[in-house]
Amino acid sequence: MLSIIVPCLNEEASIPLFYEEMLKMLAQLNAQAEFIFVDDGSKDNTLSVLREIAEKDECVHYISLSRNFGKEAAMLAGLHKACGQFAVTMDADMQDPPSLIPQMLEAVASGEYDCAGTRRVSRKGEPFIRSFFARRFYAVMKLFSDIEIVDGARDFRLMNKAYLDALLTLQERNRFSKGIFPWLGFKTKWFEYENVERTAGHTKWSFWNLLWYSFDGIVAFSSKPLAIASILGILLFLVSISLIIFIVVRKIMWGDPVDGWASTICIILFCSGVQLFSVGVLGQYMAKTYTEVKCRPNYLIREQQ
Repeated sequence: MLSIIVPCLNEEASIPLFYEEMLKMLAQLNAQAEFIFVDDGSKDNTLSVLREIAEKDECVHYISLSRNFGKEAAMLAGLHKACGQFAVTMDADMQDPPSLIPQMLEAVASGEYDCAGTRRVSRKGEPFIRSFFARRFYAVMKLFSDIEIVDGARDFRLMNKAYLDALLTLQERNRFSKGIFPWLGFKTKWFEYENVERTAGHTKWSFWNLLWYSFDGIVAFSSKPLAIASILGILLFLVSISLIIFIVVRKIMWGDPVDGWASTICIILFCSGVQLFSVGVLGQYMAKTYTEVKCRPNYLIREQQ
């Protein structure tokens, strides 16, 4: 049994195309499968489309969340419901090629690997600025984090039962799957593919959404920003001492013909900026801790079948 988990947000146009393509792939694979679509608070007719498909196919199940909780929560809801020996998470927009699933399943079913991951080797078709910052994010994560996050890694993964059970033991509220997957360890085989354009609809990830998502990832899997803030404080202290000595020596030897207003304001602004940066970094960690200790559920279900 293969459990196919598909988080959906305003994907009424994509779901029928995705479902038909998956049926073709499963017919060739000759495997038994269940579909678990998770409607993450869609504003269009996504839920109606899912109800219609579920009425026709008993292998199709859906979960409708009470509001939009985010893709991470939607994936988690689907994983909790999965009953298959193997589970695969993928998007409904056809950017995750179903044609890769037979190869991924073969790799994991052989017992040599616990998980099959996918990564894009190109970002052709994406806006330049989005592609640029995406690559910088992976470079920063490689520098800051103790875990290895593969450049171009997708949430399109196929895993065995042991891997899934281990994944579900993690109860954190601030979830960042691109970091959680490698943190788990296990043996993973990677499959590479070129970027695929959407078949319908439009992306739900704006530049700013991706930027904040990357901040969440850095905070969730690295404490180095706190160390950087401390180092900046020490460096600023040393610079300040050096400037004080320079000013005193200049005053004694040559006097002080300049009133110093401009330089004083610059120093104040610089120090204030570093202080606000350090407080902001600390605040991000405190905010994540605050979210965790409240122990609210990752999602709430309004309807399911």
